[in-house]
Amino acid sequence: MGIPLLQMAQIGAYVVRQRLAGRRRFPLVLMLEPLFRCNLACAGCGKIDYPDAILNQRLPLADCLAAIDECGAPVVVIAGGEPLLHKDLPEVVEGAIARGKFVTVCTNALLLEKNLHRYKPSRYFNWSIHLDGDQAMHDDAVCQTGVFDRAVNALKLAKQRGFRVTINCTLFNNAEPARVAAFFDAASTLGIEGITVSPGYAYERAPDQQHFLNREKTKNLFRQIFALGKGGKAWPFFQSTLFLDFLAGNRTYHCTPWGNPTRTIFGWQRPCYLLGEGYAASFKELMEETDWDAYGTGNYEKCADCMVHCGFEATAVEDAFSHPLQALGVALRGIRTQGPMAPDIPLDLQRPADYVFSRHVEHKLAEIGEAEGPRKQLSAAE
Repeated sequence: MGIPLLQMAQIGAYVVRQRLAGRRRFPLVLMLEPLFRCNLACAGCGKIDYPDAILNQRLPLADCLAAIDECGAPVVVIAGGEPLLHKDLPEVVEGAIARGKFVTVCTNALLLEKNLHRYKPSRYFNWSIHLDGDQAMHDDAVCQTGVFDRAVNALKLAKQRGFRVTINCTLFNNAEPARVAAFFDAASTLGIEGITVSPGYAYERAPDQQHFLNREKTKNLFRQIFALGKGGKAWPFFQSTLFLDFLAGNRTYHCTPWGNPTRTIFGWQRPCYLLGEGYAASFKELMEETDWDAYGTGNYEKCADCMVHCGFEATAVEDAFSHPLQALGVALRGIRTQGPMAPDIPLDLQRPADYVFSRHVEHKLAEIGEAEGPRKQLSAAE
């Protein structure tokens, strides 16, 4: 099925308004991360390696809704951690829909069946269920057996109850093209709205550092996969065709980190969902005071191999508006899987990585400690 026409039309109208207003940088998708706690411990995840004091934090409902208003992006993607662990998630979803936003909740689906009754189907609401391949591939990726079957059962139940459902598939360097293609074939029979696919990002604190893809391997992997699916046309991708064309090495893109700004318990994350190199107190501060030129492929070592959708999908959308005939051509012909690749961005001038993770953790722990001090004194007095 792919992206619904209503969503495409409203996002298109939003982009036109931003361009007419002369804005060079504007958000397309708010990445709302109201907690880091998860009920899985995937080897490729860099989002859950925090002390318990931080994992126990939740972004309050009022702050979630304020972030939606402050950002103004037409799409809100709620991730984590596992967002279904947040007790106020139904109210966050309801509030975002009431504001006319397209809402996607990214979930491993382990708690989905238990919580479905707390949500209402809507053309503005979509469940994105993580399925990183077939049963063996997915259970291996999440480091726990039985998760694939539970996720698929929850997916089917959500469809039966009238919800829009997509799947989100992250691939690593041990992915086998034929198995991935077969998984896409099988997933397409489940009645899903579409498939979101991306290479994994090499989180610096992920337990497994051996299976992340570099740029060359990413391009070759996706060319092999798309070749098995009529240039990708065989499957209902829930993404821009130009982004998929980029994954196959047919386009040279710089990332657009401001296109997917991220709000977490720490604040507005600089520069993107994948990198926490600092935090702004407001969306305005994030947009106006971030040194955007310090990041991205060719600028920063940590960005060298990144080809993830949250960095490049907004670039592809902008490209589609600038070159609509090219976008239409890729959609009609399929993704080219042979021939020369587009030149890549040189890395010889990139600045070295700055490892600042512990700084943010220490600051947050001190902040939590200061907030809990008076509460503990009050409790002792009572």
